[in-house]
Amino acid sequence: MAIKYPLLLKIGIPVIIVIFILLHVIKKKTKYKGGVRAANTAFARKLPEYKRYKDIQMFLRIGMEFCIFTAIISTLVLLARPVKTETVSNGTKKRDIYLNLDVSYSICYLNSDLVDALKDVVKGLDGDRFGITIYNTSTVLYVPMTDDYDFILKKLEDLKTYFEMQKEYMDLVYGDDYLTDEDWDKIYALKDELEYYDAGTLINNYSKGSSLIGEGLASCLYSFPHLDDESRTRIIIMSTDNAQEEMKKPLVELEEAAQLCKKNDVTVFGIFPNEEVFNLTNDYNYGTLQSEMKQAVESTGGAFYKQSDSLPVKDIVKSIQSQKVMEVNEITITKVVDQPMVPAIILLLSIITLIIMGAVILI
Repeated sequence: MAIKYPLLLKIGIPVIIVIFILLHVIKKKTKYKGGVRAANTAFARKLPEYKRYKDIQMFLRIGMEFCIFTAIISTLVLLARPVKTETVSNGTKKRDIYLNLDVSYSICYLNSDLVDALKDVVKGLDGDRFGITIYNTSTVLYVPMTDDYDFILKKLEDLKTYFEMQKEYMDLVYGDDYLTDEDWDKIYALKDELEYYDAGTLINNYSKGSSLIGEGLASCLYSFPHLDDESRTRIIIMSTDNAQEEMKKPLVELEEAAQLCKKNDVTVFGIFPNEEVFNLTNDYNYGTLQSEMKQAVESTGGAFYKQSDSLPVKDIVKSIQSQKVMEVNEITITKVVDQPMVPAIILLLSIITLIIMGAVILI
């Protein structure tokens, strides 16, 4: 522990000691004046009760003087500000992570597992910032970049509900079972609930199309605050089946968006759905879509993962966490922290003891 203003102690303590010595010297030289004099007190002074009372009074007075002295010294130490210099090393304080979700119904099974797996990741964050964007035709900044982990967990729970409803809808509409009136009622009820989540992601859907992957990734990229700040490590975790259904040429294609990410030092990790739950028509080639996405994300320095029975989403998320690209240079901060506890406790105890001793003397 160090003292921020040591000169205050160097001057203050000697002055206080000198004052205490002078007070005692003056007290001894001061003659008794006033009051009623009593004769023949020698006998009373020899009584055991008198001696005991005198010793107690002497002890209390010395104790009170000591408490006053320690209280003044403690106050002086507090004014001089005891401090401690700490060197804090932290390698995670400058990492920003965005979850970028294609919320078209074709990958609801992948998205449901992904938000589940990310809950544990968010719970383990300490200093990192996290955000979520969702897109289909248009992009919604669902959770701006924040370190409010309770809020993020709540929004992940909401997304889990959204994807569970998507799954239920897909199972009913594209299932093999004959649809009853009850099933249709359920479908209509689900559509009403899903519209709440879908609304912001389907702007101009009839004229632009859906699953505009490049625009979704580029929008997520430019959602990072202070993108020109090179001291931050930025990561996008993107889930999509890469099955774009554009009505006209998008503003940004996936390859272009990936190059923009690379240019801005943003690393993209791609998660592709299992072929068994690939809910698309034969117009799309699973292998081609997979290859295109793999090439795009790897061009940013990231990695491509395909969901499978041998590599479930939970393991994919763990693998992303272990990637070296997610590590940041160690940040060392030297800070000065006030340490008032010890002198403050001594001051408090001195005052309390002084009050108790004074009360005993008066009794």
